[in-house]
Amino acid sequence: IIGPDALVAISVERSLEMVVGLLGVLKAGAAYVPVDPEYPEDRIEYMLKDSQAKVLLTQSWLQECLKVAAWGEDAGLGEVLLLDDEVTYAAQPEENVSSDETGQTSSNLAYVIYTSGSTGQPKGVMVEHGSVVNRLSWRPSELAPAPDDRIVQKTPFTFDVSVSEIF
Repeated sequence: IIGPDALVAISVERSLEMVVGLLGVLKAGAAYVPVDPEYPEDRIEYMLKDSQAKVLLTQSWLQECLKVAAWGEDAGLGEVLLLDDEVTYAAQPEENVSSDETGQTSSNLAYVIYTSGSTGQPKGVMVEHGSVVNRLSWRPSELAPAPDDRIVQKTPFTFDVSVSEIF
């Protein structure tokens, strides 16, 4: 169910699990849709349904506040996977999936970030891998970080600036 341009919603607290989830989605060839678990319930529901995400990655303690039962398999919109469930990962392969296997190219989606919705309903902005690579390639030449420099990840992962901070 996951491949190029398939959307995977991810709603987690800022954590190592968040980064693992983002990398996992991208390595599987899909695109992520970040959903802040602190958003109002109606905005979360709208984003999950509007994106038609195939999977929701979350943490066990967030299931209830995200009301995943209303969105999940019962609604026919996707599967819920818990990033903090060790049983889920025990049976998964350890090797990476190659881009040859996924069929992924630079023109496939990397992520979809929803706008603030200040002019009405939030809208999903689709960003391709090529655009992300261009941004990430430009940044070191402009900022010239040294090997022992550190970059603070201060931006919520629901804003596109976070892509530069995380990756």
